[in-house]
Amino acid sequence: MNAIARPAVCAYRLLIRYTDLLQPLVLLLLRLWLLDVFFRSGLTKIDDWDITLALFTDEYHVPLLPPAVAAVMATCGELGLSSLLALGLGGRFAAAGLFILNAVAVISYPGLTEATRQFHYFWGAQLLVLLAFGPGLLSADAPLKRWLTGRCAKTA
Repeated sequence: MNAIARPAVCAYRLLIRYTDLLQPLVLLLLRLWLLDVFFRSGLTKIDDWDITLALFTDEYHVPLLPPAVAAVMATCGELGLSSLLALGLGGRFAAAGLFILNAVAVISYPGLTEATRQFHYFWGAQLLVLLAFGPGLLSADAPLKRWLTGRCAKTA
């Protein structure tokens, strides 16, 4: 390597090393952001259950499910899965569940404006990141994974 390229390569390696150290924090912040979005939505649904049932009956057209069942599933999913995601407990499972919930919301509600549809796409992309990379080192899954890896190695 020549004298001109060496400092650039060294600087690039430092950049990679330090940005890799940020990954657990970024994944944690992403999980907390999604908790805020989905948990608030679930709280809104339980705040006035009669309105929620009316919306699922008249506005939202969830395929294959009766409106009351869809309302319960959506509310439980938003509250439960977002809590699991924030803790990083079953992080990939929670991200997958919320991704499906988000996709069903986009499909079943024809009243979405283009702007609100873009929010759903953005949340979907964030959930795909967590599904692909997992919840990170700052999660309940991290020590659980280490423990399971150690137990599996002993039995093999």
